[in-house]
Amino acid sequence: MAIVGSLALTAVVTPASFAVASAPHERGHVVDAQDAALAFDQSAYTPITVTVDGQPVNVRWYKELCYVANPVAAAAQQPGMGGTTTIENTRCGYESMNVFVPESAFGNQQAPIYFAVNNAGWMASYIKASVTAGATYNSSTSNVGAALKAGYVFVDVANRSRGLVGADGSSPGKAPAAAVDAKAAVRYLRLNDAAMPGSAERIVVNGTSGGGALSSILGASGNDSEYDPYLAAIGAAGIDAAGRSTLRDDVFAVNAYCPITDLGNADVAYEWLYNVLGTRDATGSNGQPADAAAIAAKFPAYEKSLGLRNPDGSPLTAATMLDTIKKEVVRSAEIYLNADAANTIPALGENFVITSGGPGGGTTKSYVNDWLDVDNAANKVRSVNMTNYLKFVATQATLKTTPAFDAVGVYGNTTSGTETNLFGPYTQKYMNYTEFSWDHNSVPGDGSGLDDTGLTWKQYTARKSTTVDDQIHLVNPMDFVGTKAADTAPNWYVRTGTRDRDTSFIISINLDRALESDPQVGDVNYQFAWNQPHAGNYDVPEAMAWIAKVVKKAGNPLASGHRG
Repeated sequence: MAIVGSLALTAVVTPASFAVASAPHERGHVVDAQDAALAFDQSAYTPITVTVDGQPVNVRWYKELCYVANPVAAAAQQPGMGGTTTIENTRCGYESMNVFVPESAFGNQQAPIYFAVNNAGWMASYIKASVTAGATYNSSTSNVGAALKAGYVFVDVANRSRGLVGADGSSPGKAPAAAVDAKAAVRYLRLNDAAMPGSAERIVVNGTSGGGALSSILGASGNDSEYDPYLAAIGAAGIDAAGRSTLRDDVFAVNAYCPITDLGNADVAYEWLYNVLGTRDATGSNGQPADAAAIAAKFPAYEKSLGLRNPDGSPLTAATMLDTIKKEVVRSAEIYLNADAANTIPALGENFVITSGGPGGGTTKSYVNDWLDVDNAANKVRSVNMTNYLKFVATQATLKTTPAFDAVGVYGNTTSGTETNLFGPYTQKYMNYTEFSWDHNSVPGDGSGLDDTGLTWKQYTARKSTTVDDQIHLVNPMDFVGTKAADTAPNWYVRTGTRDRDTSFIISINLDRALESDPQVGDVNYQFAWNQPHAGNYDVPEAMAWIAKVVKKAGNPLASGHRG
C-alpha cells in the first residue's frame, strides 16, 4: 500500500481570481488567504417562489457556489446516456453547490442543512438544481418539498467521480475524489457557518445508490487525516499551508438508500448470495458458473474477518447470513402490515403486481407469490422460502453479470459499465480493483492485471508504490466505522428494498451491524423497505420524521455538545 495521498492528482486548475465577501470562520478557526477566497456572500442570491402543499414558499437561491479554491477543470463534452452532454460550468461544475434557503430559515442559524448528493452508480454528479422557480412539491412524496416545508436549508452538492472527463482528457474523478469533494463541501459550510443560514452542526446527508454509498463514506470517515493531502490539492477549506486540517468535516446524520458500497468485497457478497441457493442457475443467469463459484468461495472468510454480530448477540457469518436476511424480510413485511389496516400481502399462490418505470412509460407485471406465507388478519409472517425469495428477486430484475462490479478487462470485456473505472490513476481509463478481476484481465495494454504487470493481485498490492488499495480503502465506510481515527456520524437512517438486486443485501446488513457496535453512533434506523426495488426517497414522511426526531433530541447546535 502506498502512502495515502501519493495517488497523483492532476488536471488541477487554479482560478485567476475569487470574489471575497464577509470573513468566514468557525469557532477557533484562523482564516488564511485561501479560506478567505471561499467566503460566502449573504447578498448574492436569486429570490424564487415555489409551492409546497398548495402554499407559496419564498426561497433564496445561492447559485453554484464553488466550494474549493482549486477546482479541477472539466471538458465541455461529458459522457451521458445515449451520447454526450455539453456542460456550461467547466471551471467548477463538478465541485460546486446550489443552496436553497426557505423563508422560515432566513437568518436562522440553527436550521438543519439537508445535504443532497445526486450520484447514480458512483458516476460523477454535475451541479443540479432540485428547487426551481414556480415548481410545485408535495411534502408527502417529495423530499425536496418536505425539507423546505420543515424549514431546512436544502443543498444540492456536485462532485467528481467516475466517468468525468477532465479538460486535458484525463479522468480526474477516480476514487477517492467523490468522498474528498463531499468533505470539501462540508468544510465550506463549516467555514461559512456564521454567515450562512442553517447550522453546519446539523448536516443531514441524503443519497441513493452510488449517492447512498457516498453518503455512507462521508458519514463514516469524519475528520480522518488520511484525506488531508487530497483536500489540500483541490484547495478545500480548512487545510493550512503545512497541509494540516483546521476545520472539521464530520456530519450529523446520514439518510442513505441502497448504498452500493464496500466495493472491494461487493462481488464476493453478490456471488455468494446468488449462488448459495442456486439462484443464478434457477433464473438462467449463470453464464460463468466456475467464476461465480470461485468468487463466492471467498465470502465465508471475508464475513468472518469483520467480526460482526446480530442484535441477539449471535455471530454474523456465512453460516448465519441467510437466516439473518430472512429475519430482515420478515420484519419488513410485518412493519408494512402493521403500518396501515389497508395494507395486505398476497397469499401463497396469489400474485405480486409490480409496476416499474416512470409516468407514461411504466410496465406492470405479475409474479406468483411462492415464497411468503402471511396471516393478513394477524399481521404476521408464517414462513419464508429463501430459495424462492431470492429467485423472485432475481426474476423481477435480472441479475448482474459475473463479476457484478469489476467486470471491465475481464476476459477481454471493454464495454461493461461496472465500477472498474472508479479506480486507477487519472491517466488510465480503468483499473481492476478485486483479486479475481485483476488475475483474469486479458486486455493487452490497459495497464491493469496480471497480463500487463506480470504480477498477481497479491503481489501487486504488496508493493509499497501501489495506490489502488488506498483508493478502495478511502471509499469504504466499513474501514472507518468503529475506529478511533474517524468521527462517525451519530445518526443513521439506512434503507434497502426487499426487491433490490443491484447489490447484495449483505452489504447493507454488514454496514448496519458495524454501526450498531460503534459507540459513537447513537441512533441507527435500519430496515429492508417492503416491496421496494433499487430506489430511494420512497418513504419521505417516515424519513423526515426520523430527521426531526434526532434533531430535536440533539438540541441547540450552538450550545456545547453540538455533535448530538
